[in-house]
Amino acid sequence: MEDNRRKIFRDLKGVLKKYERPMVAKIDDESLYDIWSIKDVVIGGKKRKEVYFAGLIIQSTYVGFYYMPVYGEPGMMKVFKKELRSMLKGKACFHIKKLDKTLIVQIREALEIGYKFYKKNG
Repeated sequence: MEDNRRKIFRDLKGVLKKYERPMVAKIDDESLYDIWSIKDVVIGGKKRKEVYFAGLIIQSTYVGFYYMPVYGEPGMMKVFKKELRSMLKGKACFHIKKLDKTLIVQIREALEIGYKFYKKNG
């Protein structure tokens, strides 16, 4: 039987892949996947050549889902519905141990809102 974490990782990676263009997947392997915006931006008065958007990593007991738009806009926390919020550990990391359609929909919605925020802010 396949390790549940690998299936969760693959399913969520399929959701995140939608954002590879115009963004870029800097790491894309069997246990780590992340997406970056590669436009020059100014954040907190500092120039940056790239900004982390979202990512996944297989950990020992869960799949970590990282959602960085919350660092650019603290109000972004409101996009997390209770099922997804219950998995939040810290400010931007979710420990996903089980994945169902409700969570996939909530993650899709959060990614779309975060993407629109990134796009609006250059």
